Amino acid sequence: MGIIRQTSALLLTVLLTLASLQSSEAGQRGIELEINGTVAFGDLVEPDDGSFKQGVLVITHGTLAHKDMELVEALQSALAERGVASLAHTLSLGVARRDGMYDCATPHRHRHEDAVLEIGAWIAWLKANGAGPVSLLGHSRGGNQVAWYAAEHADSGIDRLVLLAPMTRGPEGNAATRYQNRFKADLGPILSKAKALLAHGKGRTMMELPGFLHCPNSKASAESFISYYGDEPRRDTPSLLTKVGVPVLVIAGSADTVVPDVVERVRPLADGKKIQLQVIEDAGHLFLDFFIEDAADLIAEYLKAGG
Repeated sequence: MGIIRQTSALLLTVLLTLASLQSSEAGQRGIELEINGTVAFGDLVEPDDGSFKQGVLVITHGTLAHKDMELVEALQSALAERGVASLAHTLSLGVARRDGMYDCATPHRHRHEDAVLEIGAWIAWLKANGAGPVSLLGHSRGGNQVAWYAAEHADSGIDRLVLLAPMTRGPEGNAATRYQNRFKADLGPILSKAKALLAHGKGRTMMELPGFLHCPNSKASAESFISYYGDEPRRDTPSLLTKVGVPVLVIAGSADTVVPDVVERVRPLADGKKIQLQVIEDAGHLFLDFFIEDAADLIAEYLKAGG
């Protein structure tokens, strides 16, 4: 089935193939979606007594991760038990049929904002196949990417937004400090070189790097490096919240050391109505074990309150 949608002035050609994957979990279907020539994977999980045609939550994972990571699988299962259908997808990151964590040996040509296009493609597929109200959830970097989508696609018809430990952008200099601490290299000269290449029309030139995101000793294109490390206000999730036209629930863990400033940044914006903030005590960034049950309780209650 071909589906064509106009999103951010880009033409999306979406080719659907319902995969004949066998699943040990009742109510789960594997989906393959071709987005601008690259096949991406998704898992649609429905509760025993419900269907995605009654409403569905689209789940976007964090940095270089995937739909089968423990947090996402546990969350989908917990939500199904609470009557919530969900579709978790793996961002392609420019790799066809990507499965598992991004292979650090693969050169990085993807951009942070590419996820916005892919999120739109999954929403388009759901709506074309009769989905009920579509809400979005993103974890960590994925939280920023779904917020970015919602802020710039007011006409997309999404219902609600849930941000689980969303990425923030700290004070200027933090990125350079983190890069130095992780890869023992100065960010400034590398970023300047990448900008120079881009300015001369060589944004796709590959650069040998001390590191990129989670990957040491990596190769990345100049435009990819700028996308993740350059100045971009939209990578700061709290700054997007007032631009989002739908209700937003932000869930933070009090013991999160990856994005420790979520509560501090979001609390001044939370009015308890359009923007809500919930803190799960002692939960870390990945909400492992019983903390995912706490998160699922909050999410299910929030989504059903809007139904």
